[in-house]
Amino acid sequence: MKEFAIGPNDAGQRLDRWLAKAVPLLPAPLAQKYIRLKRVKVNGKGSKRDARLERGDVLQLYINDEFFDAPTPDNAFLRVDAPRLDIIYEDEHLLLLNKRPGMVVHPDDREQVNTLITHVQAYLYQKREWSPRWENAFAPALCNRIDRNTGGIVIAAKTAEALRVMNQKIRDRELQKLYLCVIHGEMEPPEGQLKGYILKDGDRAQVRVFDKPVPGGRTAVTLYRTLKRRNGLSLMECDLITGRTHQIRAQFAAAGHPLLGDGKYGRERDNRRFDRRFQALYSYKLRFAFTTDAGPLEALNGREWTVENVDFVEEYFPRE
Repeated sequence: MKEFAIGPNDAGQRLDRWLAKAVPLLPAPLAQKYIRLKRVKVNGKGSKRDARLERGDVLQLYINDEFFDAPTPDNAFLRVDAPRLDIIYEDEHLLLLNKRPGMVVHPDDREQVNTLITHVQAYLYQKREWSPRWENAFAPALCNRIDRNTGGIVIAAKTAEALRVMNQKIRDRELQKLYLCVIHGEMEPPEGQLKGYILKDGDRAQVRVFDKPVPGGRTAVTLYRTLKRRNGLSLMECDLITGRTHQIRAQFAAAGHPLLGDGKYGRERDNRRFDRRFQALYSYKLRFAFTTDAGPLEALNGREWTVENVDFVEEYFPRE
């Protein structure tokens, strides 16, 4: 509990507006709830949110200490009142999440609060499974990343041990992640392999694909198979043998079949025809295939999860 005395500079303010300034990390909906629950008292009694404070009033706030901290990227999760997560699996070690296109996974220059990791931390904090005040260093973390406008399964570790084990399994390629995408045209052959060398172009925030090794280039291999064809589009399933930046998008574009909606590697006129504003790409299936001991994650071995409803599949390849 923290106690505040109202001085001349705060007199006359509404209670809820004063609370927003005094407790900057407390989301407005939660502040209103705490006022209703009388966890905010004025002179020892509950009060209404629009009550005017008077000089000499004493306020008792029964609110967790961390909400009084100065806002920083590390405590942005406190500003999330209602975490928005599509959880497809959860145990005591990790979460499997279906990230929707449009959400960034980590804070960046444009977004600090509405990110996947921020919502994960808010979810676990509100469940009382984690608090930064309980830990010396660890915070829930994501084991894999997906671009802002790509959807799919993301793994979040709840514990330091789960994070360590899962990161090692990813490095050792003991997980299989399958993607769905829609490309312009038809691949020939309909099933095969895309292999090349990817070089990052930092100035343009994209990559280039080369047929032969180039200085700084990294090998990129994608297995693909055609699932459906319709209206000049093909629905593809892709298995990433390597995991390079923009690998699927760049390799299909280099093969002459850019992804539908891809503004970075595709053609605007083609995308405009189908009214698609971002790439049709989804990490829709995850398989755990551990070949070595997985410790606390061993129960996941051999299991598979699939996102059943992918928007662009239903839109461009409806069931007959």
